[in-house]
Amino acid sequence: MPTTLNRAIRWNKSGKATLFYKKGVLCARLNVEPSSRFTQPLAVGMAPGSKREGFTVKSRTRTYLNIQAHAVDWVKNAVEAKRNARRARRYRNTPCRKNCPNRKRGGIPPSTKARWQWKLRICHWLTKLFPVTAFVVEDIKARTFKNCGQWNVLFSPMEVGKKWFYSELERIAILHTLKGHETAELRNQLGLKKSKQKLSDKFSAHCVDSWVLANWYTEGHEQPDNNELMVVIPLRFHRRQLHRFQPSKGGTRSPYGGTISEGFKRGGIAKHPKYGIVYIGGASKGRVSLHSLETGKRLCPNAKPSDIKFLSFNSWRFQYAAS
Repeated sequence: MPTTLNRAIRWNKSGKATLFYKKGVLCARLNVEPSSRFTQPLAVGMAPGSKREGFTVKSRTRTYLNIQAHAVDWVKNAVEAKRNARRARRYRNTPCRKNCPNRKRGGIPPSTKARWQWKLRICHWLTKLFPVTAFVVEDIKARTFKNCGQWNVLFSPMEVGKKWFYSELERIAILHTLKGHETAELRNQLGLKKSKQKLSDKFSAHCVDSWVLANWYTEGHEQPDNNELMVVIPLRFHRRQLHRFQPSKGGTRSPYGGTISEGFKRGGIAKHPKYGIVYIGGASKGRVSLHSLETGKRLCPNAKPSDIKFLSFNSWRFQYAAS
């Protein structure tokens, strides 16, 4: 079970444990056998959304972590741009594959699957930090109409693919789903209000629902005991292209995209002697750009690879918001 910060610091000083960060969360790794391996039931409440979504890790006695995650919403436009570029190449004197006849594609659309895979990555990350017993998810249900099969199936990008997501969660821990009106009833019973500012970094925007869902399973509280919020923003990696879509001066098309910058994995957390802890961006002319973990702002466009110390792989940035 998670411990307190003061106790973890004492363990680190005495050599009983080693402190380290795992994607923004301070963790303690025990170097000795623990006094007990008993764990309390611990639930992860999840409130999905189209732009933002909330996650809460809670036991009966304490709320450990509140996360507001930005959704992955750029895949649809990226797939469309790739399709247009492929079709345009067939009208130029450029080697390309033969045009295949239209085929019915099965499975989940790429943009929708990317959304659910992002949620699943966060759940896997949380299970590595906490002994998760159950997931409590707000079940998404779009409005359906009679004799409108295609509308009923494809109306909401969040509803499509949820069965696949639920099946993946059941492999990890116990899964419970509650309807949206059930979540609202639980929230009203506790006297909690949900903010209408859905894009704000506030506990009342999305995490109030995820907290209510987790508390439904673990119980123990009538009001949130922890309103601190960790905001997680996924990093966008551009697919490697043969060249840029728009030529530069002189008609040349430079290469674009990829996930490696001068031998470093893009998005990875690194340490620089001047800028401290940063994450790695793109590369140009043998130099690497460095970005802030909190704001994503580029701090340095031409850092020397020899000055960079790579720390760990990473696919998102994070910041802590006031409650």
